[in-house]
Amino acid sequence: MSAFNLRPHHGLCISFFEGKGYDDRFTEHMKNCIRILEEKNPSIRLVCSVDQICSHCPHCQDVICYSDCKVQCYDRTVLNDCNLKENQTLNWREFHEIIYEKILNSKNIAEICTDCQWLTISEVSQKIKNKF
Repeated sequence: MSAFNLRPHHGLCISFFEGKGYDDRFTEHMKNCIRILEEKNPSIRLVCSVDQICSHCPHCQDVICYSDCKVQCYDRTVLNDCNLKENQTLNWREFHEIIYEKILNSKNIAEICTDCQWLTISEVSQKIKNKF
């Protein structure tokens, strides 16, 4: 299997995924991506552009996210906070551990994702509160 392209901020999204999404097609695709990451621990390549998860997002038009500026900011912040680089390759579990240690365990997620629509969903907000 070639490297699984992954936006850095999607490491955060995956950590709080509740089985909801933009539509059923996206939600099923997200569940499948998470299953692959967790079961196979593939090599991932950190990209600040459309990735495997984005491929089924209704906001992705012609391989560009219409919220590209906002999500690139999330990506760059995650890279910076985790001392990682764009196009860096590492395995999923290693990346997930770094995300947990540098962001999730230090309560920075709300600072990174301040204007993310998913933070306002009650289940996600409660999960963040319970985690810390």
